[in-house]
Amino acid sequence: MDTTGPGSRALVLGGGGIAGIGWEIGLLSGLAAAGVDVGAADLVVGTSAGSVVGTLLRSGADLQEAHAAQLGPVPAGERAVPFDGGSFFTALAEALAGATGEQDARARVGALALRAETMPESERRAVIGARIGSAGWPAARLVVTAIDTADGEFLAVDRDTGWPLLDAVAASCAVPGVYPPITVGGRRFMDGGLRSPTNADLAAGCDRVLVVAPMGGFPGSPLGPSLDDELATLRRDGEVHLVLADEAARAAFGTNPLDPATRAPAARAGRAQAERVAEEVRAFWG
Repeated sequence: MDTTGPGSRALVLGGGGIAGIGWEIGLLSGLAAAGVDVGAADLVVGTSAGSVVGTLLRSGADLQEAHAAQLGPVPAGERAVPFDGGSFFTALAEALAGATGEQDARARVGALALRAETMPESERRAVIGARIGSAGWPAARLVVTAIDTADGEFLAVDRDTGWPLLDAVAASCAVPGVYPPITVGGRRFMDGGLRSPTNADLAAGCDRVLVVAPMGGFPGSPLGPSLDDELATLRRDGEVHLVLADEAARAAFGTNPLDPATRAPAARAGRAQAERVAEEVRAFWG
């Protein structure tokens, strides 16, 4: 199914941990409440947190109910994991030393992910399953991103890839060193956000692309393109509108965006930001 070309619209949802899920749900539910239906996109691209939210959106979940759930008690199966940003990026820098290119760099991070002691895959799958439900791939086009830990290959996974949707989303959310890589077909896959927090260039060819991202990425990253590079690619064929988490939202994310306690404050911040950006998004989206 061709989802690009004249008149086509894409929604790109970036990564940002559990806080990013809350913020995106808050933002999208606020846009929906204002009458801006971004769920009608021809293509949805989701990375990490965005793969969860993209799945909910494509599966027809009620965004107002999803937002209310973010404000409620944390599900019993969602345990906090320790995450220190400084230590994480130090470990990445050490793994990347001597990398010969982007794919080699990602493979080096993949080796780090395979060595890490994490929760069992079964526990992680259960957590992701509780977030997205048991539905299979939606009829409308959804692409989620993952990386092969063995060789650093970047994958854009959709219903034609042949993966179960749960596997695809769990792999896209497998932050290296924190969560276990996910086994699919005898290989193990990790977070697609290692290439880029947005992977917005997957929407190239669409006439209008709305990029919603908790974070803007890392200029000069050896792992993949910068957000500026991706936006330049998209603008060769169409128009782009970018919504990044604002200062209040970033404050709500705290120092550990993987902590389930960030769900509610991030969701509230996303909802408040939606009120401020709804009209400009409406004007762009049409």
